[in-house]
Amino acid sequence: MADRLRLGVTDLHVFPLCLGGNVFGWSADEATSFRVLDAYAEAGGNFIDTADVYSSWVPGHTGGHSETVIGRWMAARGNRSRMIVATKVGMLGPDLTGLAAHTIRTAADHSLRRLGVDHIDLYYAHRDDPKTPLEETLDAFDGLVRAGKVRYLAASNYTAPRLAEALAIARRNGFARFAALQPHYNLMHRGEYEGDLSDLCVAEQIACVPYFALARGFLTGKYRPGATVESVRAAAAREYLDERGLRVLSALDAVAAAHQTTVAAVSLAWLAAQPGVAAPIASGRTPEQLRDLLPMVTLRLSVDEIARLNEASAPTA
Repeated sequence: MADRLRLGVTDLHVFPLCLGGNVFGWSADEATSFRVLDAYAEAGGNFIDTADVYSSWVPGHTGGHSETVIGRWMAARGNRSRMIVATKVGMLGPDLTGLAAHTIRTAADHSLRRLGVDHIDLYYAHRDDPKTPLEETLDAFDGLVRAGKVRYLAASNYTAPRLAEALAIARRNGFARFAALQPHYNLMHRGEYEGDLSDLCVAEQIACVPYFALARGFLTGKYRPGATVESVRAAAAREYLDERGLRVLSALDAVAAAHQTTVAAVSLAWLAAQPGVAAPIASGRTPEQLRDLLPMVTLRLSVDEIARLNEASAPTA
């Protein structure tokens, strides 16, 4: 079993691969979701990411489906105490969009009920809300921590200036602060995190937990010229299939062959080696897909291999 990693300055010790829950109740039905969750737990996994908005985009869904599936699975397996569950607030509209105090408190109670738990381990602001004063947002989050409903707080989709401002406000007011950041970050999408945001996370010991770690599936290596892939994300993934994308796939293929492992595992291992990154998020809608991801937890890339992937994925001028 892979060693658990301490998440930033928290006392949460997590599996190196965070299991993305957005497929549960969407592209994976409940029975299949249970099989994926079982396989993840059997591999030693304990860190699951979801959000109240998953999968509200499906006709007839109103949100909360992923949370409900995860909650039912934990209840059926009796393993709540072994799992670290992260969920999010701020994008379930129209009544629960934004980060006003009432929205945060209401959404948290709804998530607790769907998950069937008495506390959320890591609670994210799903995206910044410039219309609500940061003081109001952080005060509401702090209230959840003080009430025992949330253990730690986190931010997703925040810029470096806004994250720095939030940290300063929390420090000044004695509020619980953001302990983790969830940015869009992978080999094909580097500019958003690298630089000021990465530097801030390292300096403040904020754990980076990247989403879209496999670029909507492109970095699994299954998208190739002429290949047909049946996936709800296929159209988005194929957008990466250009000169740069082919260059990245070629480098991934070479590194994967050298380690006798999967392209997906190499992609995730590259992310895990970046400054500030704690545990990349990736999802599998079947146990077979998950199996291709799991080798990343023990895979260590050499300095030369990381440099090769850096060079291959450098944005084209």
